[in-house]
Amino acid sequence: MRIWDIPPGYLNRQSLLGEHRELHGIVSIIVNKKKGYANHPETLRWVGYGWALKQRHQLLVAEMHLRGYSHQSPVKTRSKKDSWPEIFIDSPIEQYRILTSKYQDKEPGRIPLPKNAQELWRHHKYSVMARDVNLYKKLGPEVAQMKPSQDFSELARLLCHILRKKPQSGNLRNALLHMWGYVSDSETSNAHINSSKNQDLMHYIQEKAANDTYLKESTALSELTAWL
Repeated sequence: MRIWDIPPGYLNRQSLLGEHRELHGIVSIIVNKKKGYANHPETLRWVGYGWALKQRHQLLVAEMHLRGYSHQSPVKTRSKKDSWPEIFIDSPIEQYRILTSKYQDKEPGRIPLPKNAQELWRHHKYSVMARDVNLYKKLGPEVAQMKPSQDFSELARLLCHILRKKPQSGNLRNALLHMWGYVSDSETSNAHINSSKNQDLMHYIQEKAANDTYLKESTALSELTAWL
């Protein structure tokens, strides 16, 4: 039983759908006070964090929809606080290592597992921009100076925490426009895009990104839709 903390884009089909099933199982155990797996560490760390379970579910669903999977099982939980568990069963960097070992000779996720800080940052940059432009501007040069062999466990943990924050409206719109600027063409007018709602703009971006490796491997391509 496992709920991952890293973006669902890194999960392959089996892991993505498997986490979705297990999340529903944990919700059922907590809400209905079932005894089975009630004392499992993964269950215990989510007790009292109904909002976070619901949001993680939204992230999974957003990734499922991006890959064309259907979904008809909403999560209904209650929580007095909009916060995430402070405990990790495995640290974010260890979760990447676990999946790297697990996916050897197997189907990968939508986003390739990062081998260094630069790859991890490239995947996360638009997600960070959608939350804190100043931090985005600060982290970019810092990561660029890191050696490819340098440990990036602290960066992995930082990015995990950043993506748990709800994007601010202005920053979110700014990130979407930057993403659109990367894949835009002359067929769609800027006036049309500027007047589009965020949900529609993300839809346009996702359609264009299907043929663009750089943007297709962005965490923002699915995770931002969970906050729209």
